[in-house]
Amino acid sequence: MQHVFVLNPDHSAAMPCTSKRARKMLESGKAAVLRRHPFSIILRQEPSGRVTQPLTLKIDPGSITTGIALILEGQTGMQCIWGAELTHRGTFIRNKLIARRAIRSSRRNRTLRHRPARFQNRTRPAGWLPPSLMHRVLTIQSWASRLDRFVPLDSFSLELVSFDTQRLMNSAIQGAEYQQGTLYGSETRAYLMRKWAGACAYCQKTGKLEVEHLEPRSSGGSNRLSNLVMSCQPCNLKKGGKTLAEFLAKKPAQLARIKAQQKVSLKDAAAVNATKAKLLEILKAFGYPIETGSGAQTSFNRHQQGYEKAHWIDAACVGDSGATVKVASLSPLKIKCMGRGNRQMCGVNRFGTIIRHRTRQKVSFGFQTGDLVRAIIPDGTYAGVHVGRVTIRSRPSFRLVRFDVLPRCLTRLQRADGYGYSF
Repeated sequence: MQHVFVLNPDHSAAMPCTSKRARKMLESGKAAVLRRHPFSIILRQEPSGRVTQPLTLKIDPGSITTGIALILEGQTGMQCIWGAELTHRGTFIRNKLIARRAIRSSRRNRTLRHRPARFQNRTRPAGWLPPSLMHRVLTIQSWASRLDRFVPLDSFSLELVSFDTQRLMNSAIQGAEYQQGTLYGSETRAYLMRKWAGACAYCQKTGKLEVEHLEPRSSGGSNRLSNLVMSCQPCNLKKGGKTLAEFLAKKPAQLARIKAQQKVSLKDAAAVNATKAKLLEILKAFGYPIETGSGAQTSFNRHQQGYEKAHWIDAACVGDSGATVKVASLSPLKIKCMGRGNRQMCGVNRFGTIIRHRTRQKVSFGFQTGDLVRAIIPDGTYAGVHVGRVTIRSRPSFRLVRFDVLPRCLTRLQRADGYGYSF
């Protein structure tokens, strides 16, 4: 079980405690629930003595999902007491900006509301990043700041991934020699694990995976990244020296899926490379010591300790301190960026024509879209107790998960903060 965050009566951070101890304090009235996600309690009385232990916040930044782990350095060694996986919405932001640009461009060429083109001599400030990439940095900064308020942090640990895209695309690249040490090849393996979602390309099973050639070396296959996949040992042995088309001749759907995934670009690696320096700069502003480690070192630490592939486990294994860390059977908190509303007052169709207007009202019957609520429905098809994010409407019938619910059946558990939570 994950540890529970504890705050003193003055809202200063105290050491996290186990769920069993938190339950006893809640039952005895010594504490009250402050937040549901991440679950936090606040003490009703000032504790007699404050004892703290070193706590490190470890981050494994990713293009789609970022792993977060809290590591406690106790008498028994390094132990992971809390983990989370933060899912970004950078691709969603990029697609929205592209759609907006296309609508504005087409509108200028029609006899509609016209805005002249701006001058092309505008300059960008130093360190500028596109909104879709800056979103990833700011989201990680937001959660680092939030955890800094909930727990007494002592240091940060950040994985500085540096994907060599030329080396990934062409393993026979000439030039400076690459030193082949203990971690040689780990960067390629780390990228393939991200590309194939940590599962076998043929049977989708997770666990111990091997790097496998789609076009066998015996048939002239190369070590280029486009010819490599992750495979479990049974599938690797079964394929043997066959080509991909021969091996999956009777499975056309699976063959098409692998070929489509094989052509996936290096945009995720480029996004991580572009944001790493900015993220390190922002974390330094917290004033804590920062430990950095490479992606190859993280992968090496995880394999040496026999842990499965997961973003929060990768975060726990970052840096030199991740070589010996105890990762218990935790259920990581799944955090998904949902946004904090929409500033677009005029809704348009796919042609850019205005078809609706939004009101300025964001709160209805005391609720706001994104609030975590509990619904008690007395009868009907969905009778029972339901918990989830609510979507408000102009009429007194809100949307909860898959059905409509009346406001009088709702009890708010936590205000909207722009994220969705699950386990």
